[in-house]
Amino acid sequence: MNADDRNYSREALDLARQGRALASPNPMVGAVVCDASGAVVGRGSYSWAGTKHAEVLALAEAGERARGGVLYVSLEPCCFEGRTPPCVDAIISAGIRRVVCPLEDQHPKVSGAGFARLREAGVAVVAADEFSAEAKRLNEAFFHYSKTGRPLVTLKAAVTLDGKIAAPDDNSGWITSEVARAHVQQVRHDHDAILTGIGTVLADDPLLTDRSGLPRRRPLLRVVADSLLRVSTESKMVKSFQNDLMIAATTAASPRQMAAFAERGIPVQAFDAPLGRVDLPAIVDWLGKQHMISLLVEAGSKLNWGVLDAGIVDKVLLYYAPKILGGFDSLPLAGGVGRRSRSGAIRLHGLTTFPVSQDEFVVEAYVDS
Repeated sequence: MNADDRNYSREALDLARQGRALASPNPMVGAVVCDASGAVVGRGSYSWAGTKHAEVLALAEAGERARGGVLYVSLEPCCFEGRTPPCVDAIISAGIRRVVCPLEDQHPKVSGAGFARLREAGVAVVAADEFSAEAKRLNEAFFHYSKTGRPLVTLKAAVTLDGKIAAPDDNSGWITSEVARAHVQQVRHDHDAILTGIGTVLADDPLLTDRSGLPRRRPLLRVVADSLLRVSTESKMVKSFQNDLMIAATTAASPRQMAAFAERGIPVQAFDAPLGRVDLPAIVDWLGKQHMISLLVEAGSKLNWGVLDAGIVDKVLLYYAPKILGGFDSLPLAGGVGRRSRSGAIRLHGLTTFPVSQDEFVVEAYVDS
């Protein structure tokens, strides 16, 4: 790779990010076309509504100037017929002589086959390895969904330095700063759905909407785990309903309450599990069938433990504030029974930290499978 390769590979990744909340359930992809002299002649960024892939958009803008040129793309071009023809065919037809790309597509229908087709047609394929980790992270939800059919589940929480998320008496105010909460809105924007529990709804009456102000292809789907359907029809979530709310209940829920939600057009799904609880893995499976590739959990101590214990959490995102609550009655990040021995602890890997404000930081890590 030369300096131009690095610059335009970076630009392709930046273009891909324009697909945030617009590309799902497909991956975010950006593309740059340079002509034979090295001048940029085409750019493209994928969004679901636009249908055409980033490579095709960039090649269309370049026209005949693409012949003998270089294509920089953030993800391996597709090689199968979906809603659109294979991108590799368009690349070959355009006369591109060289493709620079950081990452093989992990979708089972691609997985290196796109690169192989290009090489068979005489197109040089260059691996932009130094950008591969960033490219993989950008589309980690898509890759997870492609392999499992389930959304990538991230547990997010704001915690004190001693691991508490709520005080026993007065929970007015916030644990984290306004800066940290603004960052959370960006995180919500990057997700297809958000899950909370009835305890949080009754205690805080939250909206749980995406307030980033950025465009979305579809609204953030708010899901409430509420086995007995206790959520009030006067709650903020219900009153703000715009085809963006689903209540996950059980068959033990009151028929009268179910009828009240049906009158408002709010869907209620039954997910029965033992002991009258909501089947949390079944919710995740259902979301996958709705082509939701990412789920954010913002809940209380009880549900946090529930999703961890059920083994459905793939990733944690913990916002630490410079505060200590202490006490046995302050709620920890995850309550419930917990693990009864250190050897049984839920283990994490790939842990990183980054500052979110002057005195606050975020811990990001992945749950061992």
